[in-house]
Amino acid sequence: MLARKGLLPDGFLLTRLAEDQNQPNRSRSRSQRARFITKTGSCNVAHKNIREQGRFLQDVFTTMVDLKWQHSLLIFTSAFLCSWMLFAMIWWLLAFAHGDLEPRDPNGDPGPVPCVTAIHSFTSAFLFSIEVQVTIGFGGRMVTEECPLAITVLIIQNILGLIINAVMLGCVFMKTAQANRRAETLIFSKNAVIAPRNGRPTFMFRVGDLRKSMIISATVQLQVIRRTVTSEGEVIPVCQLDIQVENPLRSNGIFLVSPLIISHTMERGSPLYELSAQSLASEDLEIIVILEGVVETTGITMQARTSYIPEEILWGRRFVSIITEEDGRYCVDYSKFGNTVPVRMSSLSAKELDQTRGVQEGVSDVQLQGWGLVRAGRGGFRRGGRAYDSSAPQPWYAQSEKAEKEVEQKGQKKTVQLEVIGRQIEEDALGELSD
Repeated sequence: MLARKGLLPDGFLLTRLAEDQNQPNRSRSRSQRARFITKTGSCNVAHKNIREQGRFLQDVFTTMVDLKWQHSLLIFTSAFLCSWMLFAMIWWLLAFAHGDLEPRDPNGDPGPVPCVTAIHSFTSAFLFSIEVQVTIGFGGRMVTEECPLAITVLIIQNILGLIINAVMLGCVFMKTAQANRRAETLIFSKNAVIAPRNGRPTFMFRVGDLRKSMIISATVQLQVIRRTVTSEGEVIPVCQLDIQVENPLRSNGIFLVSPLIISHTMERGSPLYELSAQSLASEDLEIIVILEGVVETTGITMQARTSYIPEEILWGRRFVSIITEEDGRYCVDYSKFGNTVPVRMSSLSAKELDQTRGVQEGVSDVQLQGWGLVRAGRGGFRRGGRAYDSSAPQPWYAQSEKAEKEVEQKGQKKTVQLEVIGRQIEEDALGELSD
């Protein structure tokens, strides 16, 4: 669809087809897994046996906005036709009660002044009702001052017509300016990958924005939905667990000016900590991606969603680079948006790798330096997604402070504060002046 609109090149679809053919075949003996969120972002949930249907009528406007276009157009047409028909009947009854429908001799006495001129049948009353409500005014029919009741009906029909027009126009505007329309130009990679990054297994996927207008205050939220059983035996069919997005700013905010690779490190405390290449195919889980932000041009809050099931997570692959620098600016090649390449990676889970490397649970003799410093392998720490080795050389001020403390302990150095030196110089100067 995007290729037909000219938003994506034709080569993008061909590359996606080639990518699907090159991917390894997975065992699909199991029945098709039920998705909580489809790839297009809609919720795959069917609501049944709702007994309190009247609650939807308490919020008529939202109900009409949520309806499909064919149903909305049917309601709009029915509302106009019913209002025209109702007031046409009222105008016909007024003319009948006043005697305006009786045949008259064109050469004889003109008779009394009618309530509405040129109304001789129900058809002419229906045409007059349309002229009044849509304010056409062809000039052949008009209300006279003979009947005050006709003037009252004219006012009521005008007010009701304005209300119907306002409601219908508001519904059409809200349906065309819905936030999910902006999400059509936000694309996610068809597959997610798990590859080593900074020595740790990392879950990654790619997101991009096809429009030049920005998404302000864009945030990404990851959740794992899986079926769990509590210690008491309670079965929770849909258990939602949050996944921390890897970001040195310690927040989920992103600057989506170009396609980004969103990553999550599979470390201790992660719901994917025990996930391995063998257990991935049999896992009953779904990773949901939610991107929220404010549309720059309209100021409307939007949300784009997608999900990844085990069949769509590739183990031991990473995304290729699609950003190049040409003529002093960065260029993005969307034909390679979902392309991946294989990398060397162990099939063990992150937990098994930590046990292999000798990282034991409950180790507390780690000296934390700065925020976000966690264990990241043998003799190393990770700060903001990067590895920090404890054997690395320390900064100059740390070495000088350490050397100073050792000299002080040996008694070979005496530390004198600057305030004491300044006081001694001042006393010597006062002594010379007194002499």
